[in-house]
Amino acid sequence: MDLTSYSFLCKNRENRREEFTIEVILTLENRNGMLFNHRRLSRDKKVCEKILNYSKKKELWMNEYSKKLFANLTDAEVIRVDEAFLDKAQSVCFVENQDIMPYLPKIDTFILFRWNRDYPADFFFTVDLSQWNLISTEDFEGTSHEKITMEVYEKKS
Repeated sequence: MDLTSYSFLCKNRENRREEFTIEVILTLENRNGMLFNHRRLSRDKKVCEKILNYSKKKELWMNEYSKKLFANLTDAEVIRVDEAFLDKAQSVCFVENQDIMPYLPKIDTFILFRWNRDYPADFFFTVDLSQWNLISTEDFEGTSHEKITMEVYEKKS
């Protein structure tokens, strides 16, 4: 293969990659806090099970920090771990400790799990959700929280 053909293939691969969109899953407290002092605010086994169930027929990408939440659950074979997962994923991403703003053009869906509690936080989800359509809401009882709310948002056209 000559250099011109190789260049064209690489350029096409880059262009195709930009076309992929991702779905981002986050857990938030009442003020959209995600972390406090570099640690997650809470955890709940039912939330992890719902995340795995949502991702059943897709790959679920996350970093090593988040993978620990799923260590004792079945169906964890859909999980792909990579520290640069937001750059590589073409499917569903679970994000706990990264700023997603640089990836916003690539995101077409947010799945938010709200703890419905105030926790101390110093790292926040800052996306303006008025630019997104709320398409579904579900309240459920978790293992550590009486009420957890799952909200699904899609990007407005």
